[in-house]
Amino acid sequence: MMVFRKLIEHITSSFYKKIVVFIFIGCLFSCSKETINNSNPYLPNYTFTYNVDLNLPSHSNLQFAGNGITVTTQGVGVRGVFVFNTGSGYTAWDMACPNQSLSSCSTMTLSGINAVCPCDDKKYSLYTGQSAGMTYPLKAYRVEVNGTVLRIYN
Repeated sequence: MMVFRKLIEHITSSFYKKIVVFIFIGCLFSCSKETINNSNPYLPNYTFTYNVDLNLPSHSNLQFAGNGITVTTQGVGVRGVFVFNTGSGYTAWDMACPNQSLSSCSTMTLSGINAVCPCDDKKYSLYTGQSAGMTYPLKAYRVEVNGTVLRIYN
């Protein structure tokens, strides 16, 4: 009877060890670099990197939560980029209307905490990139903070 009991204990402890190993391996493979899904048939994917120096007067609004700026430098985004201070970090969004084909009216404007598409007057939150009832959110870009410089890139 004692041998049987030891055999059961061994099998049970071995079983739990295997479960722990499988859970660990599953967690290990589920880790990945932060990704941004920018699948949008209306907007092409352009590769760029742009630095925003928060010490410059033109970017000083970004030092305060709820403020944003527009970057309209050629080659930065599709139609330029909104950079916004959320209070807990920064977001960067393309200025092209995400639910419109590129046209003369598809460059959005900054309006407080929203971006507004002049084609259809839809407002998109600069906190989340979302607009109620719309198929596509704003096209997001990555923001890396290094002291007083923001690196905007995709």
